[in-house]
Amino acid sequence: MSQAPDAAPRPTANMFDVEAVRAEFPILAQEVNGRPLVYLDNGATSQKPRRVIDAIRRYYESDNANVHRGLHALSGRATDAFEGARDTVRAFLNAADRREIVFVRGATEGLNLVAQGWVRPRLGPDDEIVVTTMEHHSNIVPWQLVCRQTGARLRVVPIHDDGTLDMEAFAGLLNERTKVVAVAHVSNALGTINPVREIIAMAHDVGAVTVLDGAQAAPHGAVDVQALDCDFYVFSSHKCYGPSGMGVLWGRAERLDEAEPYQGGGDMIRTVSFEESTWNDLPYKFEAGTPNIAGAIGLGAAIEFVTALGMDAIAAYEHEVLEYATEALGEMGGIRIIGTAPEKAGIVSFVVDGVHPHDVGTIADQNGVAIRAGHHCAMPLMRRYRVPATSRASLALYNTRADIDALVAGLHKVKEIFDR
Repeated sequence: MSQAPDAAPRPTANMFDVEAVRAEFPILAQEVNGRPLVYLDNGATSQKPRRVIDAIRRYYESDNANVHRGLHALSGRATDAFEGARDTVRAFLNAADRREIVFVRGATEGLNLVAQGWVRPRLGPDDEIVVTTMEHHSNIVPWQLVCRQTGARLRVVPIHDDGTLDMEAFAGLLNERTKVVAVAHVSNALGTINPVREIIAMAHDVGAVTVLDGAQAAPHGAVDVQALDCDFYVFSSHKCYGPSGMGVLWGRAERLDEAEPYQGGGDMIRTVSFEESTWNDLPYKFEAGTPNIAGAIGLGAAIEFVTALGMDAIAAYEHEVLEYATEALGEMGGIRIIGTAPEKAGIVSFVVDGVHPHDVGTIADQNGVAIRAGHHCAMPLMRRYRVPATSRASLALYNTRADIDALVAGLHKVKEIFDR
């Protein structure tokens, strides 16, 4: 597609200074087992830039106090930083209103909040929830619990061998009984980028509410919840270069207004008596108790970091490294990549002929390369591919071609050991 002469240039991988980026991550300077650390386990958790570490330290050194109810200076500064992080997240997701940003412990809690707070009160024995074969357990088990509680039925969209959704089968599952469609924006085990706009439109056509698990999408490209037109979106801080124990639930204001509180306690109430309690305004209705203040501040700093780099530039750079990794592993022989969808984020899952993934991960670690080995909280997906587990290399904005070369060298070592 051509662009107007005065339009800003489309971000490319060449615009991304990866060495300058790497310098912002202190942990990457270390050695593991006598080798420079190559960290390729970003799908599990990402490393943290100095900006995030410094923001958390400043809070604890200078501003440590509870938020919202204090009248002293420290509480005021802590509240300003905490709520400033909410504004940062709102802009990051292009949410229409800061009231739509709910701080939770992670994507998992966000999904459970939606399941119990909005879905469960509206579900009956004849209703259905649709998920896909590639979902993370966090986007399966909460819906199973709701189905058990209400008598509703869980329906599952199958996938093709390349890891893409069977959209014809998805269309066949949708009907007037479909109340919720919950889908991963990006698969954590395959890297498949799902056609979520099409999925959302099809779900809305039958009156279903849509829930997107964005844990593997938000760190790797721009997310615009208004353009997506979904009803709920969740992501985790710790996969997005922020601290663990922190996450975000975005929901349309009208949906959140309709939802019941997920937890009771301080700050989520307006009034309390032994006869009756009333709830606080959004988003505080869902933020019972003292929040993870440092976590929110750290997440805000992480989002400022990636936003300054440019989400489109990050996506372009990571795609280049993904293509290099896919080609390098494909040329080795004796390795099968699981998940070859045309549209993928920076995840390469694979199996080495005759070698258990745990052995692959252990030998890679001996060579300084950190990858993940296991079912990746996607056991139904592993059964679909008839494998007990896979090895997974997952990319971040600080990974390089040299990292992939180190992975390939480690895999050659694996093959040498097991071919003896």
